[in-house]
Amino acid sequence: MVSEAPHPSPVSTVTTSSTSSELELIEQLKRQLAGPLFTAVSSRLESYQNRLQYAELKIRLLEKRLRLVRIAKYGPGSEKFSDAQLELLELEPGVSHVEVQAESERPAVQPSAKTKRNHPGRQELPANLPRVERILACTPEQCVCKGCGKPTTVIGYEESSQLDVEPAKYFVLVSKREKRACKSCEEQGVVSAPLPPRIIEKCLASDQIVIDTVVSKYCDHTPLYRQSAILERDTGLELSRATLDGWVLRVGELLIPMVSAMRRELIGGRYIQADETPVDVQMHEGRGKNHQAYLWQYGRPGGTVVFDFRLGRGHDGPKQFLGQFEGILQTDGYAAYDQIGGPKMVHAGCWSHAERYFSEVVRLNPQDPVATPIDELFAIDAEARRQRRE
Repeated sequence: MVSEAPHPSPVSTVTTSSTSSELELIEQLKRQLAGPLFTAVSSRLESYQNRLQYAELKIRLLEKRLRLVRIAKYGPGSEKFSDAQLELLELEPGVSHVEVQAESERPAVQPSAKTKRNHPGRQELPANLPRVERILACTPEQCVCKGCGKPTTVIGYEESSQLDVEPAKYFVLVSKREKRACKSCEEQGVVSAPLPPRIIEKCLASDQIVIDTVVSKYCDHTPLYRQSAILERDTGLELSRATLDGWVLRVGELLIPMVSAMRRELIGGRYIQADETPVDVQMHEGRGKNHQAYLWQYGRPGGTVVFDFRLGRGHDGPKQFLGQFEGILQTDGYAAYDQIGGPKMVHAGCWSHAERYFSEVVRLNPQDPVATPIDELFAIDAEARRQRRE
């Protein structure tokens, strides 16, 4: 096999020639200028060289970022390039036509092969659900023997089971409290049976309706305006969303002691996962735009989870919630989680968030060896999860 000798890179040639010319210029200045003047000029040249080197590094960084943007926009999985797009890309600094075309034609990463599992068959219905039997009788023709004409006898049943439901049935609950009085002692007056405690006193809806409203909102994600429409459709009773809002707020007030107990349980433990997610909030300012607030989530896998509502994403939220927590706090690396908790708290990172930066490095340079160790760690983690499921 004959290989062609490599040609010197024009960039390296230019760099070498420029370096030699700079050295010659410095020697000429040294011979012609006095000592103090040469020192001043040399320091000025060194300052310019440092600034130039910094500018070159910054340009390289910006070119890498530009490549990431171009790859994300035009890379695998997106639509093919048009001629107009290619012409625009050719004018962009640091991204050549060949590089962009190569990135766009790179095949997408194939997902790992999954082992084929046998279908478990028909799923069994939960044993804890009550069973309601329905007897299906044979037709009159089937009750007579076709051979002798005598009546046939039931010898058994063929059973099949289906999950069924009774639609919600609304009704008016009328509570009658006994009133008692002594006919001989009228001065003792009349006594009535005490009312049981209720979630909302003098509310038109029962406690069960209030509970169903809260469960539908937070477990089934059914907004209150839709629940209001459902109640009007099924009962003919018109209840505004503001009324349902009041129900939810009252239930929230009653649950505050329970949330406080759950928080104390978390803080007393050794491990907490924390994250925050944005949520739009309507404000009373009347600007026509929703305010972006945040729900801060604190919990343990398979254990207690507490959501802490905050209007902002600042440092005060986790600092106040975690207090003097001294266990392991795992987050995505957001700066608001820094310098909080007790003096013995350990701040752990998240592999999934760290992997994103390694992926960007690989997309810029697939041959970079830094990607291999983290890929191996993820493979071990995936295998451990698979074995745990099995």
